[in-house]
Amino acid sequence: MKVLKELDEAKLVIVDLEVNLGKEVRSAPTLCAKYKGKIIPLNTAQDGRPILMREENSINNN
Repeated sequence: MKVLKELDEAKLVIVDLEVNLGKEVRSAPTLCAKYKGKIIPLNTAQDGRPILMREENSINNN
């Protein structure tokens, strides 16, 4: 592996993320990246599997 570049505008944040799992609603502290004003989770809420940090994986913060 090698580092191609460091993203200065990205930072790690912990958010209290709420998700709908069928009829059940759960929330938990979740590690996310804040990049260009968007919140991007770095793992799945259901089972904690890693997610690629892509802008299309960002959450609407409404």
